[in-house]
Amino acid sequence: MDAYTLWRSLPFPRSGPLEESITIRSDLALADEYVTTVIRFVERGIFKPAVPDVLAFLEEVLERIERLSDNGGPETQEIARSQHAYAALMHVVYSKFLEAGAEQEG
Repeated sequence: MDAYTLWRSLPFPRSGPLEESITIRSDLALADEYVTTVIRFVERGIFKPAVPDVLAFLEEVLERIERLSDNGGPETQEIARSQHAYAALMHVVYSKFLEAGAEQEG
């Protein structure tokens, strides 16, 4: 629940000047949309996971962010850290959602 609360209050990360940073931010927005299915579960108990493999998608995004951070300057690294933290938090929230939903369904 703490991860969920943090995710809901955390501002969406910005993108940097590099095209890859912009693309990653776009993918984070898509992942964020998938993860919003958790809100229905928390507020109404409705367990309906998103159709794509959200965790695999987030893992791929996290890898891309790490590569971007390794190859960028200080500004790019700062933005990459922010994007990485947001993606990692969504990964925790969604994985716990899947665990809780599986327990609920029983």
